[in-house]
Amino acid sequence: MFYRGKYTDGADGREMGAKRQRIIDQGHSFYGNSPGSSFMYTAPPPYSYVSEPPPFPVVRLRGLPFNCTEADVAEFFHGLDVVDVLFVHKNGKFTGEAFCVLGYPLQVDFALQKNRQNMGRRYVEVFRSKRQEYYKAIANEVGDARGGSPRRNAPRAKSSDEAKESAEHTGILRLRGLPFSAGKDDIVEFFKDFVLSEDAIHIVLNSEGRPSGEAFVEFANAEDSKAAMAKDRMTLGCRYIELFPSFPEEMDDAVSRGR
Repeated sequence: MFYRGKYTDGADGREMGAKRQRIIDQGHSFYGNSPGSSFMYTAPPPYSYVSEPPPFPVVRLRGLPFNCTEADVAEFFHGLDVVDVLFVHKNGKFTGEAFCVLGYPLQVDFALQKNRQNMGRRYVEVFRSKRQEYYKAIANEVGDARGGSPRRNAPRAKSSDEAKESAEHTGILRLRGLPFSAGKDDIVEFFKDFVLSEDAIHIVLNSEGRPSGEAFVEFANAEDSKAAMAKDRMTLGCRYIELFPSFPEEMDDAVSRGR
């Protein structure tokens, strides 16, 4: 695996652990010349930072396959300079999230264009992130080395689970990662401990009228939807399902887009 992102000390990006430490040690000196190896970046960057340093080029990924490797992430961002990939864990298990440091701030905008594109059979969400969030994940890695992904040892790190736990429940959950073949009856079976009708299940379609892998479920009350969060990251068929507290406006907007 070859990581093309370069540092001002001349490293070629293969030694991820040592490179990660140099990112911290060097601070803003991390930014060197505009990367020349990528076909997208042959011209000098258009940014001019006068009174403040450039933003740290990191994005957060969510929905990665459990057997994902650094090479898979680099291939997903083909054409960009991948400097580091940090997988996120919780309670010793890979959460499906990762941080990816890129070679230059301009590349973050290109990375965001990969949002909701597929890696294998799963679509991956890509978000802007911050230096502090990336450093915090590194701190968890340094502090506890018990976790690990199937292909790389790394400790658990905080993810969006805390936000889920503190979110207000309205009786609606958003499901993410559904098999494209899943029907309403499959979702009823998934939540078999709760009384649901198929009318309370809304499968979201994409612009082509096909299942997007998301759905919304209306429970009888907020207490039921909160209790149903115990099913978060359990499997339906061969895929694990992520659950998120939602609200009527989000559900209506997502369902209407697929009509």
